[in-house]
Amino acid sequence: MKLSENQQKMLQTLPGVDYVLELFKTVPFFENIPKTVIVNSIRKTLESRRKSILAADLSIDEDSLSDDRIIELVETAVKKAMALNLRHLVNATGVVVHTNLGRSLLPTEAIENIAFIAGRYSNLEYDLDAGKRGSRYSNIEDILCEISGAQAAMVVNNNAGAVLLCLDTTSRDREVIISRGELVEIGGSFRVPDVMAKSGSILKEVGTTNRTHLKDYENAMNENTALLLKVHRSNYSVIGFTAEVSLKELVELGNQHDTLVMEDLGSGTFIDFLKYGLVKEPTVQESVAAGADVVTFSGDKLLGGPQAGIIVGKKHVLDQIKKNPLARALRIDKLTLAALEVTVRLYRDEAIAVRRIPTLRMLTMNIKEIEQRASKLMENLKKIDAFRLRLDLIEHSSKAGGGALPLLELPSKCLRIQIEGLSANTLEKNMRKNSPPIIGRIEDNAFIIDPRTLQDDDLPIIESAFENVLKRA
Repeated sequence: MKLSENQQKMLQTLPGVDYVLELFKTVPFFENIPKTVIVNSIRKTLESRRKSILAADLSIDEDSLSDDRIIELVETAVKKAMALNLRHLVNATGVVVHTNLGRSLLPTEAIENIAFIAGRYSNLEYDLDAGKRGSRYSNIEDILCEISGAQAAMVVNNNAGAVLLCLDTTSRDREVIISRGELVEIGGSFRVPDVMAKSGSILKEVGTTNRTHLKDYENAMNENTALLLKVHRSNYSVIGFTAEVSLKELVELGNQHDTLVMEDLGSGTFIDFLKYGLVKEPTVQESVAAGADVVTFSGDKLLGGPQAGIIVGKKHVLDQIKKNPLARALRIDKLTLAALEVTVRLYRDEAIAVRRIPTLRMLTMNIKEIEQRASKLMENLKKIDAFRLRLDLIEHSSKAGGGALPLLELPSKCLRIQIEGLSANTLEKNMRKNSPPIIGRIEDNAFIIDPRTLQDDDLPIIESAFENVLKRA
């Protein structure tokens, strides 16, 4: 490729790494930055300028290659390199357990306990009474059994891991009977049949997508049947002409044939949401009381704790699961234990749990409280620019999220925002590029903020972001 005279001149003007590095000795910003970060940022910046010159980019001129401009570009690159990838953001979507935005927020007590345990030694695997090595499961087992009513309990890294571990222990090379209507995909393209295959279990489907009867299970059972598996459809619902076998019926069938029964609750909850005007979701306590040998569920969804896969059930079954070598590969660390124990302990008093656990508090939030937040934010935004900002309070609905309560529509009062001369897509992008980012949603060419998922200190962040956008627009 033949270069123009101007291109050749600009390539010659482009400084070298050593020259730019020498310039930074007089710039205070770079004093505490590691040299490797500065050098890499310089190289990336110069390489970017070089490519632009070769591509005959019209935005590249002599001024863009000046020392001041190069320093400015490198400074931007250094800031990006030094910034943490996992960042705090504002969830204005109204989706309470937002899978992409970190799922459940931890209770303050759990956060404080994480910080305390993280900076000190602990009895993670030390039995203080016996004065010898202990099990990390003992730190959480008693409280899980107390709340759920189960004989034994343990915790692994997530619910998919919990299901895998249980199936590998109870059913390797043997048949697991499950209804076709419960062969769900649990998110991230992970499907129950895939987890079963990886565990070494042999999948045996019964019934149809919408209707499965007890006789379907009974007719499928044989000497190679290891387990009857029930999977709660927590992330979707089948309505209309349907039929399914209850857990209690499966337990009775399992007892008749000396066959284990397991239920995967998916999200899992310790409280009956029906009492709070929400839809009915089976509780862990109900599954345990029904006689299931094993029950698995998540710690970071409706439970409102850290990411974890919780296993509760009969002691003789849990004892075998704990001995499985996979348990070590799937085990949780001390920080998860520290957060989960505190979260579960809050369930000793349901009223306290609903008030202190952010997920429960947001799910059960009163519509008046949501409207007050929306009105306060609207009034504060009007003070910034009442002429260019078009603000409306609208009736909308929030979601539980996290693959839970798929039919639940939580009534909400949202703020509908438009800026004169600015498209909704551009506004959304500006909000997303804010520091910290603000994630909302777009509907009917407007940016929507749902106050249900806003935290108390989010309002000033949103107001500042709109103030900056209006200055630039």
